[in-house]
Amino acid sequence: MPITLHDLPAPGPADAALLARLERVDFPTLGHYLEEGFCDPRLHRIAGERRLLGRAVTVRITATDSTMLHHAAGLVRPGDVVVVDCGGDRRHAPFGEVVANALAARGAAGAVVDGVCTDIGALRAVGLPVYAYGLSMLTTKLHGIADGGLNTPVSCGGVSVRAGDLVLGDENGLLIAPARRLAAVVDEALADDAEEPALVAEVRRGSPLGTLTGATASVEAAVAAASAPA
Repeated sequence: MPITLHDLPAPGPADAALLARLERVDFPTLGHYLEEGFCDPRLHRIAGERRLLGRAVTVRITATDSTMLHHAAGLVRPGDVVVVDCGGDRRHAPFGEVVANALAARGAAGAVVDGVCTDIGALRAVGLPVYAYGLSMLTTKLHGIADGGLNTPVSCGGVSVRAGDLVLGDENGLLIAPARRLAAVVDEALADDAEEPALVAEVRRGSPLGTLTGATASVEAAVAAASAPA
């Protein structure tokens, strides 16, 4: 697999107005409107406490060599999220204390590793949001293998990711999608968030949830249709 360097030009900056709206939305609310882009739930946050929101910088490495990741770490810009495709390997950790500090120093928003990480104590101390499948003491090496890619399409958590896609993460999981797809649903999601406190208050007062959401009316209509004479 030949090396593929697409770091010039890098993807343009994310739309500031869209990012501002996404900052306000409860990320799981987007799950009411989208089906694609949600990563494998086993890919979870292992470090950092704040939500993750930023533009994807994609890195593809081999199972044992993290040369391309070290190269990419010196190129990220503020707000970037480094998304690392490890080629399906979940034994060798390409991401640890040194890479985390390199990204934090350049203002990265966080990192997503489709594999495992190491140095968990140091990662938590840095505070950068980091997502991975787990931890390992076995690490990648710097073999200098001419294999990998930067800002090329990758796979992460079962999701196809392109450089410039937006990465959203919290304690519930990860969503990675093109900006235009998120822009199409974010305002509706924000409206839902605004209405939810009133709905919860009604439920706590004893109102049936199905009555409030229309689910009960749908069930009753289906039962009536099934019971009607042919």
